[in-house]
Amino acid sequence: MNTVSQLRPLIEDSDSHFVLGVYDAMTARIGEAAGFDILFLTGFGVAATLVGVPDIGLVTMSESVDVCRHICDVVTRPVIADADTGYGNALSVRRTVRAFEAAGAAGLQLEDQVAPKRCGHMPGKQVISTDEMVGKLGSALDARRNDDFCIIARTDARSVESLAAAIERAHAYRAAGADVLFVEAPQSVVEMEQIASELNCPLIFNWSYDGVTPHVSRNWLTGLGYKFILFPDVVFAAHRALTSFVQQLGETDSLDLLAEQMTGFDEFNDFVELRHWRDLESRYVDEAQRQPATSQEAP
Repeated sequence: MNTVSQLRPLIEDSDSHFVLGVYDAMTARIGEAAGFDILFLTGFGVAATLVGVPDIGLVTMSESVDVCRHICDVVTRPVIADADTGYGNALSVRRTVRAFEAAGAAGLQLEDQVAPKRCGHMPGKQVISTDEMVGKLGSALDARRNDDFCIIARTDARSVESLAAAIERAHAYRAAGADVLFVEAPQSVVEMEQIASELNCPLIFNWSYDGVTPHVSRNWLTGLGYKFILFPDVVFAAHRALTSFVQQLGETDSLDLLAEQMTGFDEFNDFVELRHWRDLESRYVDEAQRQPATSQEAP
């Protein structure tokens, strides 16, 4: 099924949707298996896991598109891609939209920061003019081949200018045709309420951990009317879990002591659909070329 056609009804329905930020094919598979309706390719996570750098505009369009393609190849849920600033001016945005659309994304997010961008919860950001961002949005909307491809307009003006300026920009971006608005990094509960009340259209909320935005409940955000509630910080959980595991691994003499932290061989191969690939192998590959699928006993 075309995932673009799956996303549009979720934008237009009356429900709020919980969105999982993923950064590779494995985290995307986990999110889909857990029942998330929408996956979000997080630039923060890609920067950290693909090239080991902070989210400060160092990842290229081609790198992000490659990750997006790998994710879209293995999941059936719609994927929204973090396209940062569009990787250039309005003409670059045209190429960016076409590339992510061809990779299988159901939509993308564009932000109004000056390149090189910064994570929305980092200091030191700058924003382009409203007119320049409106031009980028126009280019994005005209570039998409499928009108259901979703364009999310994000503004980082709250921390650079003011909340009022951010809301004013959001209105302009909606008037330019953005499908969903994203006012990044509100700094209080009152600001979250103001954003929801003054922007009468589909909104995304960045339900991030340990950033500048106060922690609030997901149910409360749903009650305010936020359409998409995005948890982007799976990479934080992965970092904590792997750091703990590797430290224990360095101190252990028996793998049995780590069993509760490990997925078994057969269970993991079920997760990555080895049986499906074996079925394909039996259909297309000569029997003499096939390799056994069973594990080997260690000495």
